[in-house]
Amino acid sequence: MTRSTLLTLGLLTGLGLAATPLTASATVADLLYVGGNIITVNPAQPTAEALAVKDGRILAVGSRAALEKAHAGAATQKIDLAGKTLTPAFIDPHSHYFSALSVANQVNLFPPPAGPGKDIPSILAQLKKFRDSHKIAPGVMIIAYGYDDTAMPGRIGLTRDDLDADFPDNPVMVTHVSMHGAVLNSLALKKYNITAATKTPPGGIITRKPGSNEPAGLVMEMAYLPIFAALPKPTTAEELSWSQAAQQLYAQAGITTAHEGATHASDLALMQRVGAAGGNQIDIVAYPFITELEEILKSNPPASFGTYQNRLKLGGAKITIDGSVQGRTALFTTPYLVDGPNGEKAWKGVAPFTQQQLNQMVKRVYDLGLPLDLHANGDGAIDMLLRAHEFAAAGDLEKDRHVTAVHSQFVRQDQLDKYLQYKITPSFFTQHTYFFADTHLILRGQQQTDFISPMRTAIDMGLRPSNHTDFVVTPLDQLFVMWTAVNRISRNGVLIGGAERITPLEALQAITLNAARQHGDEQSKGSLEPGKLADLVILSGNPLTVEPMQIKDIKVLETFKEGRSIYRAAKE
Repeated sequence: MTRSTLLTLGLLTGLGLAATPLTASATVADLLYVGGNIITVNPAQPTAEALAVKDGRILAVGSRAALEKAHAGAATQKIDLAGKTLTPAFIDPHSHYFSALSVANQVNLFPPPAGPGKDIPSILAQLKKFRDSHKIAPGVMIIAYGYDDTAMPGRIGLTRDDLDADFPDNPVMVTHVSMHGAVLNSLALKKYNITAATKTPPGGIITRKPGSNEPAGLVMEMAYLPIFAALPKPTTAEELSWSQAAQQLYAQAGITTAHEGATHASDLALMQRVGAAGGNQIDIVAYPFITELEEILKSNPPASFGTYQNRLKLGGAKITIDGSVQGRTALFTTPYLVDGPNGEKAWKGVAPFTQQQLNQMVKRVYDLGLPLDLHANGDGAIDMLLRAHEFAAAGDLEKDRHVTAVHSQFVRQDQLDKYLQYKITPSFFTQHTYFFADTHLILRGQQQTDFISPMRTAIDMGLRPSNHTDFVVTPLDQLFVMWTAVNRISRNGVLIGGAERITPLEALQAITLNAARQHGDEQSKGSLEPGKLADLVILSGNPLTVEPMQIKDIKVLETFKEGRSIYRAAKE
């Protein structure tokens, strides 16, 4: 049966009309979901009683009676939702998939409730527990993730001296929650050749001990980039198992399309090997980092972008324009309300590239005809983004080039106006309203913090924003993403910009249909419509009808990729 026939039959069935099957077997579904709430995220047919799947695609959506009559047969597996909720599987608009390969071998130091890192003693205790339980030999590097200096009592951050006291024999690297830096002990600093004589590169941060040039331990932005690129990778024997473990993290969160947000050439080669070996259970969209784009293009010409091969797709290119707000490296047009990371006065943040360099980078990507993701947190970085677009797209500023402004956290209204004019899509990060907003109030003040990730304004303007986790910056939890967009409550229980709250349906659209559009996949993913892939998730509750504060308590019960179950929660 052709795809067009499937579409026609599905549409007729969805409308409750009779359809004459070509043959008895042609319309018999492989799977039939019934007995629960089915949220389609399709405005033309928002809910349904049943959904039929054949050959990994949605065959029909409609009433139970109509679908059972037209598509149920002896070979059809009927899945009773038992009152639970079926939605499109979640699509990850922005995270760092490749980093997930290593998470199983690292120490979780997120502050509560996402982890145990509430203070420096707790951090040290977890590191020692990991070393001892894993029997880490002297000289072997220990890596942790999720360290949030803004959550430390008295805002006193971790230093190399804290780590040296308990780890004199192991290099230790505690990655900052922003993923834009890390705290290193003395052996780790030595491993990466960072000394008192090391000059801080443009766009970088190396904190120093008071009164000296001796590194204090925290290394960020362009000074951290070479360290990040040199982090341990899985061996050839490990890469398949590490990849499958990472994909299970996404599947457990109901995600069937993951985003790799800053891909290096060696990372891409590994992901392609895993794909060729049949190791991908979910789809992955990778965006090569601009500094490695030319190397990647040698083996992956522009024509190869945009098409899945072994469940891996090169989506476009990635440029990072500034750092993180919580790390005080995001670029603003006005000073932070506190000093910079090294005590700088009237500190506005830092950009890794000049405007001229950024202009040429963006023009190169546009000339190649590739989609582009640009990381920009502060309004100063967003100004740079817009100026680069105006330079690179001169003569046709309003052509849709599939450009995404990733984070766009402290965007101004006039910048949103230009997003709409220039067809630039924001991918917001509302988890900051919970995890970091209390810090942003101190760093940026009430007015700017209330307008962080302004989804209500963007949607009302006609933009179609997505919403992401930036994993491993925040936990991979799509229901929590929805919760933060709907409620905007900080860790300290403060309402953050109540005027920017959105509806549960809009929050769901941001991680399904809008995210599919961002990746160029809207014809095959993001909603439950005939002809689209049967990428589905079963939830313990209905996020559209529960009390909004309870959305975060809904659990992912089962995840399906093209009709095949790839994750099922253990029964409690």
